[in-house]
Amino acid sequence: MSITSQAELLGMQKASEAVALTLKSMREFAKPGMSTAELDEHGRTMLERFGARSAPKLTYGFPGWTCISLNNEIAHGIPSARTILREGDLVNVDVSAELDGFWADNGGSFVLGADIHQHQQLVNASSDILKIALSNIRDGVRIAQVGGIIEAEARKRGYSVIKNLTGHGIGRGLHEEPHSIANYYDKYNRDRFRKNAVVAIETFISTKGTWAYEGSDGWTLSGKRGSFTAQHEHTIVVTDGEPMILTYENGVTA
Repeated sequence: MSITSQAELLGMQKASEAVALTLKSMREFAKPGMSTAELDEHGRTMLERFGARSAPKLTYGFPGWTCISLNNEIAHGIPSARTILREGDLVNVDVSAELDGFWADNGGSFVLGADIHQHQQLVNASSDILKIALSNIRDGVRIAQVGGIIEAEARKRGYSVIKNLTGHGIGRGLHEEPHSIANYYDKYNRDRFRKNAVVAIETFISTKGTWAYEGSDGWTLSGKRGSFTAQHEHTIVVTDGEPMILTYENGVTA
């Protein structure tokens, strides 16, 4: 969507607050020994406090309130009572929701407890690269240019990017134009960021992989065997200068 009024901006800010503070609370709530279903239920409770509705459940009938992916999983992990969080896990929580007709998306990977498997460097890289990407987004900049920056920054750190998962437009629906904000330089994408557009920018930084593969459950996306991926995401409004980071402003950093 494109912001055309103060009322629309306020609506996006409220939806972004709901997902950002839910994500923050879920990260703080997560503990070794807890099931991902318990963590997801905490997310449901938080969203309901804001009057928000789970976007993946509402849009796609996803079997969970939030997406929780562990270790080799990249995205769209299904919360389960049988999946138990363990010390040192690489955890990704993605929270998206609708509130009063406005939609927002926020996600982040983190290491649970002690970094016994040495995932923190990857998490830091994903977070830092997202910040660099955001600093380069403004009215008129080609989307492909920002994708090239993300990929180049990943390579500098010895990582790769997942090419079949992308950022996207958002606002009056979960996925809007532009539908592909890739993590690499896509020479065929001639689209540009436009002032007042609302978009969700995501990094998918991997130790080895370049592709996310769908699992047998029809939802969970995982990397190649032995690879790990960290993801971070913010909902922003494009401006003439630095973007307005809606989810950051409401309490959650990348």
